[in-house]
Amino acid sequence: MSRAFVNEDQAAAQADQPVERRLSDQPNYVTASGLRQLQQRVNELNALRSELQAQAERGDKQRLADTERDLRYFSARVQSAQVVPAATSRSKVQIGSRVRFADAQGQEHMVQLVGEDEADAGRGMINWGSPLGRALLGAGPGDEVLWRRPAGDQLIEVVEIDV
Repeated sequence: MSRAFVNEDQAAAQADQPVERRLSDQPNYVTASGLRQLQQRVNELNALRSELQAQAERGDKQRLADTERDLRYFSARVQSAQVVPAATSRSKVQIGSRVRFADAQGQEHMVQLVGEDEADAGRGMINWGSPLGRALLGAGPGDEVLWRRPAGDQLIEVVEIDV
């Protein structure tokens, strides 16, 4: 048999395997709530994997492979999690702080700095390591900071910090 056919068989077998989820290079700082969410996700994936393994003879091997990939990812995230103390300062933005800031047009926005896996921009929860998170981290009320955005840099002013 030609080596070309062997390589095609190997390529077909690899195509069934999901692409591994990339782990972030930034430290995995999480809030206590973020850690609980990660642990809950691992528990849900373990239960789903058990259910899929019990049904393995009937078929959905791709779903099982995807579940195992996600389980590896979230288990690694739980293992690398570094829980930060609850934000307590109203004078300095910390991970966990809720921050009201004004943009260049004077429009106010409210965000909370959280860990990467807890981030949900639609709910105003932003990754502390994002461009906005890094701009706000360590700032205090009245401080102007430079938000380096893909759409162009913008000066924003920290209006209020809540814990």
